[in-house]
Amino acid sequence: MAKKFFTLKEVKLNNNCPECYSNNGLQLTFKQQFVENAFYKAITEETTQSMSCSTCNTDIFPVRWTDEIERVVAYQKRAAKPKPKSLKLKTLAWVLIVLDLLIIAGVVLFAMGVFG
Repeated sequence: MAKKFFTLKEVKLNNNCPECYSNNGLQLTFKQQFVENAFYKAITEETTQSMSCSTCNTDIFPVRWTDEIERVVAYQKRAAKPKPKSLKLKTLAWVLIVLDLLIIAGVVLFAMGVFG
């Protein structure tokens, strides 16, 4: 099963970077999980956030965030609406469901004496 993330929202922040103190390089990214296998594709409710600075090329982890950065992240998190949870069956899943239904119908008809 392949778990991937797609980008929901990217925001450039005007806060100072905790590493290089530049105020024009911070970027906040929100991502949502997407799961795909042979039977289905699904969007889950799981979301992640990451912050990086393009000036010093550093990932900024939450332990390094200042109070101002935390407030901006909380605001942006409320503004980033995740896509609704969804599930889409692939062709292989539909084929297996139809085959199972045909087998069950055949067993029931055989048990009732229609075939025999």
